[in-house]
Amino acid sequence: MDDKRNLIFAVLLTGLILFGWPYVASYFFPTPAPVTSTAASTASPAGAVTSDVAVEAAPAKVQAVPLGTALQSSARIMVETPKLKGSINLEGAKIDDLVLLTHRTELAKDSAPVRLFAPSGTKNAYFARFGWAGTGITAPDDKTVWTPSGTKLTSSTPVTLSWTNAQSQKFEIALSIDDNFMITAKQRFTNNGTTPVEIANFALLSRTGKPADATSGGSIFTHIHIGPMGVFDDQPNYDWGYVDVEENKGEASFTSTGGWLGFTDKYWLGALIPDQKTPVSAKFRASGDVYQAQVIPTRYNSVAAGAAYDSSSRLFAGAKEMAVLNAYSQDLGIPYLDYAIDWGWFWFIAIPFFWILHWLFGVFGNFGVAIIGLTIIVRLFMYPVAQKQFASMAQMRAVQPKLKALQDRWKDDKPRLQQEMMQLYKEEKVNPLAGCLPILLQIPIFFALYKILLLSIEMRHQPFVLWLKDLSAPDPLTPINLFGLLPFDPPSFIAIGILPILLGVTMWLMQRLNPQPMDEVQKQVFAVMPWFLMFIMAPFAAGLQLYWVMSNLVSIAQQKWLYSRHPILREQMAREAQEKAQAKANAKA
Repeated sequence: MDDKRNLIFAVLLTGLILFGWPYVASYFFPTPAPVTSTAASTASPAGAVTSDVAVEAAPAKVQAVPLGTALQSSARIMVETPKLKGSINLEGAKIDDLVLLTHRTELAKDSAPVRLFAPSGTKNAYFARFGWAGTGITAPDDKTVWTPSGTKLTSSTPVTLSWTNAQSQKFEIALSIDDNFMITAKQRFTNNGTTPVEIANFALLSRTGKPADATSGGSIFTHIHIGPMGVFDDQPNYDWGYVDVEENKGEASFTSTGGWLGFTDKYWLGALIPDQKTPVSAKFRASGDVYQAQVIPTRYNSVAAGAAYDSSSRLFAGAKEMAVLNAYSQDLGIPYLDYAIDWGWFWFIAIPFFWILHWLFGVFGNFGVAIIGLTIIVRLFMYPVAQKQFASMAQMRAVQPKLKALQDRWKDDKPRLQQEMMQLYKEEKVNPLAGCLPILLQIPIFFALYKILLLSIEMRHQPFVLWLKDLSAPDPLTPINLFGLLPFDPPSFIAIGILPILLGVTMWLMQRLNPQPMDEVQKQVFAVMPWFLMFIMAPFAAGLQLYWVMSNLVSIAQQKWLYSRHPILREQMAREAQEKAQAKANAKA
């Protein structure tokens, strides 16, 4: 095995890991059977919650209500912070109108902010609600009209919603919000009635429809989990997609002490966070095209006449900004909230590299420059590995003339050829597999960087230079339409941008610095490999393309320098080039 075979092996294994691992994992590590609801005939222990929060019925197939009409159809209190703006519907106490002020839908500075929550009945409705369930009470529902203590919820002005039923039982939701994306709901029930009651607080998220890029169990080409997600008993769970819940009779149930659950999109998250010391029952549900996440304590609390019961939970509604998620996990004790970003199997590499990239962005103020800086740091980190790989290549190159002689001598006797080659390796103290290990060590690093550059909202809409205005999108310039001069947009599978072209060219240059394989099949594979990868990488984020191009350039420079330290290899390369030129001249003659 020479260096070319090592590279082929690395490329193929990288492809298998990137695009085939989820299917292997799903076969050998199948999703565990979910905990399902207890049958109605089964006796429940005293104090256990036996009622469920009802899933809202799927709306009739009628034209969706315009957003403006829905927002004006009921009384509301405003929500306004540095990062969020919207309103809370006093009918049902629904948090159903939130836009993210620091994130735009399009690249243009004057484009509309990203809308996360929208009222029920509108297109892509998405909202949260806090409530109560129990026995001996008339609990408020999604039609109850609440009375607010103020007109605007801000980070400095909390608002309390209150409602009293016919039995003089009072319900209150004290809402507060911080400067980022966390809403705290402190629920108080005051039993002004004459008999004791059993009560439990709940929280739910409801959304109509699912994102276009939603996944089933997290197994898609790009390996991004988009859909139901939670942390149950300190274990992140990515096993459920929207379709999985539908196919599981419309329900997936879990029990946990603390944790959280909700819906994760590529860049956005809605998550319900119960009290972290309370045992809870968590559920994902599907009914028609309505999907719900809900959480309720596993036991009722008994509230005597004249007494009160307090409970607290939180709602995260915003962007998956790593620094913000990490701060909530550490400061509020919310387990693995930063794992709403699906870092994958190599999270232990991806997370430290993310923080390096984040720090470099703070230093340079340009995400493209930060990616270049990270590339250089990674290559420096991998320099000892690259040296080992190069040393292996040098050894293999030194014995290539002898290998060729053996191939010519025993070309009709393959078993004898293999035996003689192994004997040659033993005599020359050459390990043909030594170059594979360094390449294998680089694969997790590449995969981790792939995840960072693909999922990082910090890179969304970030420019680099010239035509690269958004590193989270593919390179927009392509020669197919003469770099935008022709008035049409080519299909994505042939829209090869400048960065993917540079990727192919730099890979071709790297091949030129390596010894040419003697096997004709290998030669053909390597002839098409750079251009094949050019097409494969074209639809990916420009930030990932930039990393790969820079990595290739650093590798070329590194190889040039290493060749300068091994004159024998340089002379051998010159001799091979001369022989190749002579062969071409003879063929023409």
